[in-house]
Amino acid sequence: MAVDAVVFDIGNVLIEWHPERFYDAEIGAERRKELFATVPLEKMNLEVDRGAPFRASVEALATAHPDWSVEIMLWHDRWIDMASPAIDESAVLLRALKKQGVSVFALSNFGIETFAFAETVYPILTEFDRRWISGHLGVIKPDPAIYQLLEDQSGVPADRLLFTDDRPDNISAAELRGWQTHLFEGPSGLSRRLVEEGFLERAP
Repeated sequence: MAVDAVVFDIGNVLIEWHPERFYDAEIGAERRKELFATVPLEKMNLEVDRGAPFRASVEALATAHPDWSVEIMLWHDRWIDMASPAIDESAVLLRALKKQGVSVFALSNFGIETFAFAETVYPILTEFDRRWISGHLGVIKPDPAIYQLLEDQSGVPADRLLFTDDRPDNISAAELRGWQTHLFEGPSGLSRRLVEEGFLERAP
């Protein structure tokens, strides 16, 4: 079936996102496991992705867990070290699509401030034709509402969207709406899919 636009997730598709890896390096794996079991860091981050203020959210969590306050504040102060490095091969694919005249969209769970910061470090984030960022929308994947917003605002029929994301739950939500999908497990697999779709003659 024909595709009018390719929709990219960002975390672990264009930029690696591994808070656990960062904390393992900073405080050791055992202490990191204790931290993540004790402090709801991921829950806090989901609220940031829904639009909650970044610094205030991290500071509130640090205040609520004073024994871990130094470690918690790393989530704010060293955030860019968790959201790194760029997946350069994916950026090459995005740019190759644009060169072919294919519309490229972003659909990502990302906070308002963190996305603005990431843009200054990763220029590829400014190169989409359109972006749907959860913090600005107040809704996160895999809520059907965020997919509906992209459909309505882009004007592209659901069955003519090709969406790549590294999370099976986000992929499943898109498939339920009739989107074409590709579970991202690395740039080489996405490259092969784009060749199969006829967007690229060969992998760049």
